[in-house]
Amino acid sequence: MSWNEPGGDKKDPWSGRGGQKGPPDLDEAIRSLQEKLSGFFGGGNEGGDRSSGIPPLKSLGFLILGAVVIWGLSGFYIVNEGTHGVETRFGKYVATTQSGLNWHFPAPIEQVEVVDVKQQRYIEVGYRSGGSEQVVGSVPKEALMLTKDENIVDVRLAVQYQVKDAKDFVFNVVNPAATLKQVTESAQRGVVGSSNMDFVLTEGRSEVVAQIKKEIQYVMDSYKSGIHITSVNLQDAQPPEQVQNAFEDAIKAREDEQRSINEAEAYSNDVVPRARGAAARKMQEAEGYKERVIAQAEGESSRFSKLLAEYTKAPDVTRKRLYIESMESVLGETNTVMVDVKGSNNMLYLPLDKMIQHQPPIQETNIPPPSATGQPYQTGVEPPAQSVGRTSSRGRDARGR
Repeated sequence: MSWNEPGGDKKDPWSGRGGQKGPPDLDEAIRSLQEKLSGFFGGGNEGGDRSSGIPPLKSLGFLILGAVVIWGLSGFYIVNEGTHGVETRFGKYVATTQSGLNWHFPAPIEQVEVVDVKQQRYIEVGYRSGGSEQVVGSVPKEALMLTKDENIVDVRLAVQYQVKDAKDFVFNVVNPAATLKQVTESAQRGVVGSSNMDFVLTEGRSEVVAQIKKEIQYVMDSYKSGIHITSVNLQDAQPPEQVQNAFEDAIKAREDEQRSINEAEAYSNDVVPRARGAAARKMQEAEGYKERVIAQAEGESSRFSKLLAEYTKAPDVTRKRLYIESMESVLGETNTVMVDVKGSNNMLYLPLDKMIQHQPPIQETNIPPPSATGQPYQTGVEPPAQSVGRTSSRGRDARGR
């Protein structure tokens, strides 16, 4: 019969309290636990008074020893790959642990702060990306700055850095990210303030970034911050939004100016070499003419000196030979025929072939057929009257001589 069925003995088989109706007594439960622990550690009734509720000294020692062992085991910790552990004892630096299983005195004696030294951290100056890589908002307080030529530019930087010394990163700077941001703003304003606006916006962007990175690293090293600057990216550099249109017009004008300069240089490169070549050719021709005239003059002078010596020896013969040579050189290129009609009765021979050679070429014309009367046709070619007159005048000059 079940204990809770009608007519049963109403005894709870799990409680073992028999006819006890109320909840268990707390003192009795504590006393029962002490007895069990005392029996487990071998105390029994020998180590103390069982009725007093105080455990024996041997049992208390085992309890303390177990607590110490558990506390000591809690000092083991694991440093993951790419991280370093910085151990401190009562707040003072003790050591830097590498990746792997390590042990230190558990709290509150020593503590460990794990620092990720491989993580690529970054800060944004002059803008906020909102967690994405695209620029979504500008911060004028950080972005606007003055240049050397008293112009205002909007510069936005992204600085990436890593931890190179975990100890310095933890102890020497209270807030490394905030400190790095302030140092970046200071270095950025210093470099931009020493450069002209055109240099910052156009060809000097890479040089400005390199100089800013150098300044940031120098200051952070002087602070012993344990930070290494890996890269400085110039996200944007432009004039303020209020003067964008005017600046674009200025850029177009500058481009037009540069295009005109390039065209002028191309024209100059084409014309100047040709002019220099022509000038060099003229100079060479002049030098050749000079040498020729000098050589000819020297030859004539030498000839005249030799001729003078011969003339002094035989004046009549030399004078006659000179006259004949002069007439030969003058009349040798003419069509004039000299005839001595007084002292000679010779037959004249006209060199028709030589005369035809000196006549101008005959133009082609349609030659009509011979007439019925048998008269020869006329060619219509007559020697020019000017040539005849010139020949006659030369003949008269020759006879006059």
